Amino acid sequence: MKELLVSYASYNYWANNELTKKVLSISPEKQEAEVKSSFNSLNATIIHMWDAEGIWWQRMKLQENVVIPSLTFHPTTLEAVNGLLQQSSDWMDWVKQASAIQLEHVFSYRNSKKELFKQPVWEVLVHMFNHGTFHRGQLVTILRQLGEEKLPMTDYIHYTRMKK
Repeated sequence: MKELLVSYASYNYWANNELTKKVLSISPEKQEAEVKSSFNSLNATIIHMWDAEGIWWQRMKLQENVVIPSLTFHPTTLEAVNGLLQQSSDWMDWVKQASAIQLEHVFSYRNSKKELFKQPVWEVLVHMFNHGTFHRGQLVTILRQLGEEKLPMTDYIHYTRMKK
C-alpha cells in the first residue's frame, strides 16, 4: 500500500504543477474570469484545492483549530498556486517518510459540519488525491471554456509512463 500511496502523492504534486503552470501562463483576466463550474474561476478552483489539502493536513496533524487559507486573505492565482504546490509537496514528503503504522493510524477529526469521524490516514490520503484529480478535471474544462487549446496531459497513466 505504501508504494501506491507514494506514487499517488508524487502524481498529485506533478499533476498540480503541470496544470497550474498552464494556468499561470494565461492572462490574469482569464485566471479570474467567471465561468460556470463548481467554483466560478480558475483562481477560485485552485484556492479550493489548496484549502482542501491544507484542511486535511491540519486534521491529520490533530490541530484543533483548522485554519482555511482563503478565509484569512484573498490570494492571487500565483499565491494560490504556490500555496497548493507547497502543500502538495508537504504531502508527498510526508507520505514518502511515513511508516506502515502511520498510514494505518486511525485518527479522529470533525468535518465542516462539526460531525465527528474516525478513519485511517491511508483512506484520507486516497480521498484527498482523488479530490485533486476531480478538480484538475474542472480546471481543464474551465481552460477550454476560456478558449485555451494546448493543455497538459495529466492522466495518472501518462505520469507513470513518463517515469519509465
